[in-house]
Amino acid sequence: MHPFRSTLLALIVLAIAGGGHAAEPPAASNDAAKVQPLLTRTLPDVPGKEAMMLTVEYPPGAASPPHRHNANTFVYVLEGAVVMQVAGGEEVTVNAGETFYESPTDVHSVSRNASATRPARFLVIFVKDEGTPASLPVD
Repeated sequence: MHPFRSTLLALIVLAIAGGGHAAEPPAASNDAAKVQPLLTRTLPDVPGKEAMMLTVEYPPGAASPPHRHNANTFVYVLEGAVVMQVAGGEEVTVNAGETFYESPTDVHSVSRNASATRPARFLVIFVKDEGTPASLPVD
Protein backbone atom coordinates (compact mmCIF):
# COMPACT_ATOMS: atom_id res chain seq x y z
CA MET A 1 0.00 0.00 0.00
CA HIS A 2 1.25 3.51 -0.84
CA PRO A 3 2.59 5.29 2.32
CA PHE A 4 0.10 8.17 1.91
CA ARG A 5 -2.87 5.78 1.74
CA SER A 6 -1.69 3.83 4.78
CA THR A 7 -1.22 7.09 6.72
CA LEU A 8 -4.72 8.26 5.76
CA LEU A 9 -6.19 4.89 6.75
CA ALA A 10 -4.38 5.06 10.11
CA LEU A 11 -5.83 8.54 10.71
CA ILE A 12 -9.36 7.30 10.08
CA VAL A 13 -8.85 4.38 12.47
CA LEU A 14 -7.44 6.72 15.14
CA ALA A 15 -10.39 9.08 14.78
CA ILE A 16 -12.92 6.30 15.13
CA ALA A 17 -11.03 4.93 18.14
CA GLY A 18 -10.70 8.41 19.68
CA GLY A 19 -6.89 8.48 19.46
CA GLY A 20 -4.62 11.34 18.53
CA HIS A 21 -4.79 14.83 19.88
CA ALA A 22 -7.57 17.31 19.36
CA ALA A 23 -7.19 19.84 16.62
CA GLU A 24 -7.97 23.50 16.93
CA PRO A 25 -11.27 24.10 15.16
CA PRO A 26 -11.09 25.98 11.89
CA ALA A 27 -12.26 29.56 11.76
CA ALA A 28 -16.02 29.46 12.29
CA SER A 29 -17.74 30.31 9.06
CA ASN A 30 -21.28 30.01 10.40
CA ASP A 31 -22.45 30.21 14.01
CA ALA A 32 -25.04 27.51 13.25
CA ALA A 33 -22.43 24.94 12.15
CA LYS A 34 -21.06 22.73 14.91
CA VAL A 35 -17.42 21.76 14.32
CA GLN A 36 -15.94 18.90 16.36
CA PRO A 37 -12.14 18.54 16.05
CA LEU A 38 -10.97 14.92 16.13
CA LEU A 39 -7.20 15.01 15.62
CA THR A 40 -4.22 16.56 13.91
CA ARG A 41 -1.18 14.48 12.96
CA THR A 42 2.12 15.32 11.33
CA LEU A 43 2.67 13.08 8.31
CA PRO A 44 6.21 11.73 8.68
CA ASP A 45 6.20 10.29 5.14
CA VAL A 46 5.14 13.65 3.68
CA PRO A 47 7.57 16.31 5.00
CA GLY A 48 5.98 19.62 5.97
CA LYS A 49 2.43 18.25 5.81
CA GLU A 50 -0.13 17.31 8.43
CA ALA A 51 -3.58 15.76 8.38
CA MET A 52 -6.49 17.17 10.33
CA MET A 53 -9.82 15.42 10.91
CA LEU A 54 -13.04 16.94 12.13
CA THR A 55 -16.78 16.56 11.86
CA VAL A 56 -19.18 19.31 10.89
CA GLU A 57 -22.88 19.30 11.69
CA TYR A 58 -25.25 21.64 9.90
CA PRO A 59 -28.64 22.13 11.51
CA PRO A 60 -31.60 22.22 9.09
CA GLY A 61 -31.16 25.03 6.57
CA ALA A 62 -27.63 26.00 7.78
CA ALA A 63 -24.85 27.05 5.41
CA SER A 64 -21.28 28.38 5.42
CA PRO A 65 -20.17 31.49 3.54
CA PRO A 66 -17.57 31.10 0.75
CA HIS A 67 -14.17 30.00 2.06
CA ARG A 68 -11.03 28.12 1.08
CA HIS A 69 -8.96 25.46 2.78
CA ASN A 70 -5.55 25.63 1.05
CA ALA A 71 -5.55 21.87 1.57
CA ASN A 72 -6.45 18.61 -0.11
CA THR A 73 -9.89 18.27 1.43
CA PHE A 74 -11.80 15.00 1.59
CA VAL A 75 -15.44 15.04 2.73
CA TYR A 76 -17.53 11.98 3.66
CA VAL A 77 -21.20 12.59 4.47
CA LEU A 78 -22.23 10.66 7.57
CA GLU A 79 -25.85 11.76 7.87
CA GLY A 80 -28.31 13.70 5.72
CA ALA A 81 -27.15 15.51 2.59
CA VAL A 82 -25.11 18.62 1.83
CA VAL A 83 -25.00 20.82 -1.26
CA MET A 84 -21.39 21.53 -2.30
CA GLN A 85 -19.77 23.60 -5.03
CA VAL A 86 -16.31 24.89 -5.78
CA ALA A 87 -15.92 28.06 -7.87
CA GLY A 88 -16.18 27.17 -11.54
CA GLY A 89 -17.71 23.75 -10.80
CA GLU A 90 -21.22 22.38 -10.73
CA GLU A 91 -23.34 22.46 -7.58
CA VAL A 92 -23.78 18.86 -6.35
CA THR A 93 -25.82 17.24 -3.60
CA VAL A 94 -23.73 14.77 -1.61
CA ASN A 95 -25.79 12.20 0.34
CA ALA A 96 -24.91 10.03 3.32
CA GLY A 97 -22.25 7.52 2.26
CA GLU A 98 -20.96 9.71 -0.59
CA THR A 99 -17.80 11.80 -0.89
CA PHE A 100 -16.61 15.20 -2.13
CA TYR A 101 -13.10 16.51 -2.82
CA GLU A 102 -11.58 20.01 -2.92
CA SER A 103 -8.09 20.80 -4.16
CA PRO A 104 -5.81 23.29 -2.36
CA THR A 105 -6.59 25.95 -4.98
CA ASP A 106 -10.40 25.59 -4.88
CA VAL A 107 -12.70 28.22 -3.41
CA HIS A 108 -15.56 26.46 -1.63
CA SER A 109 -18.36 28.69 -2.88
CA VAL A 110 -21.35 26.64 -1.66
CA SER A 111 -21.63 24.47 1.45
CA ARG A 112 -25.09 24.03 2.92
CA ASN A 113 -27.49 21.51 4.38
CA ALA A 114 -29.73 20.20 1.60
CA SER A 115 -32.64 19.90 4.04
CA ALA A 116 -34.70 22.54 5.81
CA THR A 117 -35.96 19.94 8.30
CA ARG A 118 -33.12 17.46 9.04
CA PRO A 119 -29.52 17.94 10.20
CA ALA A 120 -26.54 16.95 8.06
CA ARG A 121 -23.22 15.71 9.44
CA PHE A 122 -19.97 15.04 7.61
CA LEU A 123 -16.38 14.00 8.25
CA VAL A 124 -13.63 16.23 6.83
CA ILE A 125 -10.00 15.20 6.35
CA PHE A 126 -7.51 17.93 5.41
CA VAL A 127 -3.97 17.28 4.18
CA LYS A 128 -2.27 20.66 4.52
CA ASP A 129 0.92 22.51 5.34
CA GLU A 130 1.87 22.05 9.01
CA GLY A 131 0.59 24.76 11.32
CA THR A 132 -1.59 26.53 8.77
CA PRO A 133 -5.27 27.34 9.34
CA ALA A 134 -7.78 24.78 8.12
CA SER A 135 -10.19 27.36 6.74
CA LEU A 136 -9.91 30.93 5.49
CA PRO A 137 -12.70 33.36 4.55
CA VAL A 138 -12.98 34.52 0.93
CA ASP A 139 -14.14 37.99 -0.05
